[in-house]
Amino acid sequence: MSYELVWFKRDLRWQDHAALKQAALCGRIRCIYVVEPELWLQPDSALQHFEFMRESLQELDAELQLHGGCVEVHTGEVPDVLTRIWQEAPFHQLHSHQETGNGFTYARDLQVGEWCRNHGVKWHEYPQFGVVRALKSRSLWQAAWENFMAEPVHHVGGLKFWQPSTKVAKRTSWFAPSQIQAPDCLEHNPPLRQRGGRQLALSTLQSFLHARSLGYRGGISSPLSAPDACSRLSAYLAWGCISMREVVQQTRTQISQLPPYASRHRLGLTAFISRLYWHCHFIQKLETEPGIEWRNMNRGYDGLRENDFNEVHFQALREGRTGWPMVDACVAMLRETGWLNFRMRAMLVSVAAYPLWLHWRPVGEWLATQFLDYEPGIHWSQLQMQSGTTGINATRVYNPIKQAQDHDPYGQFVRRWIPNLRKIPDTWLFEPWLMPNSVQTHIGIRVGSDIARPLVDLSQATRDAKQRLHRRRQTDEVKSAKSAIIEKHASRKHRGDRTPSRPTSGIYSSKQNQLDFDF
Repeated sequence: MSYELVWFKRDLRWQDHAALKQAALCGRIRCIYVVEPELWLQPDSALQHFEFMRESLQELDAELQLHGGCVEVHTGEVPDVLTRIWQEAPFHQLHSHQETGNGFTYARDLQVGEWCRNHGVKWHEYPQFGVVRALKSRSLWQAAWENFMAEPVHHVGGLKFWQPSTKVAKRTSWFAPSQIQAPDCLEHNPPLRQRGGRQLALSTLQSFLHARSLGYRGGISSPLSAPDACSRLSAYLAWGCISMREVVQQTRTQISQLPPYASRHRLGLTAFISRLYWHCHFIQKLETEPGIEWRNMNRGYDGLRENDFNEVHFQALREGRTGWPMVDACVAMLRETGWLNFRMRAMLVSVAAYPLWLHWRPVGEWLATQFLDYEPGIHWSQLQMQSGTTGINATRVYNPIKQAQDHDPYGQFVRRWIPNLRKIPDTWLFEPWLMPNSVQTHIGIRVGSDIARPLVDLSQATRDAKQRLHRRRQTDEVKSAKSAIIEKHASRKHRGDRTPSRPTSGIYSSKQNQLDFDF
């Protein structure tokens, strides 16, 4: 008896799972997850990603066991795994979600498509986010996003699982999620990172909708308040423990049920909805142009920073030794928690791109391993935007001293994450290299040994970097590419079609008919 094969990837949930739902409507199902050795060797992979996946997969498996099934974990490259499964017990249809991942998964999916054609297997792929495959025009994107989010949530029930014959069962080479072992090559598993699983995703959503979102507006910029004020759903969305549609619909329902006087709560949730547009808007860029993971979006910037890469600066950044307290504290927090709020992420990339003059690709590979919520589409689009290589965005330069003064005025954040700063008087806290030698001797802290000295003069290095970028921006090659990039990637503003459930502020920009999805 044949069956429907369901391939789980970064969609580790059992509700609102289109592939699982549609496969179940066709007949008995068989569910697999594939641990791909080559995928975990990619430079954007980290141990924290693997462990979060494992935790989420175990919970998924436990739920499917309640329905009489399980998730089979296979190891190998996907076409080889499919061949083994097909030889043991042929199937005619494969179901999975679409994936806008890194270059490896893009190439792998092409190979899977070829395998299916060669074996007469029909591969059904279903949208995972509000991202449109083969989008013909950006003008169509917003309506498609709204339509996708408005579809009913897929409630999965009454699953019937395929049961192998005794002969097949003896030959099958798979193991349970509880038996997964991380590859030895993987490193970096922050001790304070979020844990995986759908139940934690749901509880995180509920705590945000009903309480924490009160602090969303005005609270997401500071690294002090952001851990509570932000939704903290990004990792759960990145690994598919909860669907984007569930989050959008529950948020809009919560907005509609708020009393008239709850304006602060309403504004917070409305601003959050704008970030959910933002999420899919940036993933759409990578879906439309996969090459932006490796090359400058505007090719007129080729060679701008690539040939001047300073490994000493890069190593100091990764180790939190730039000498700028806010930067080094953010690196320390990221190393311990796997998470950082968006403004501080933008500051890290800005410091790397401008005063340190580092090309975005190596910086992006490092940050991908540090972010538990690494989502390739958002990640690489943002790296390029913050580094100034899109050619269509204003130059974004974040001064780390000003960011500290604005968002950590009493030094609570930097002192928490950099213990040696706890002895430094407030006067010198954000520029400790200016401390007189007498003060350094008195407090027992030496700049250059106990705390790092800045790698470069911030003002001069930033000024030089902006001049180099702006000179390149004036070239014919950069200018000529700009209109094509706007046509391909910039969001259009649709006038006169807002509904009461849509946010009325925070996502629409009055300039260039584009949605505003900046940091």
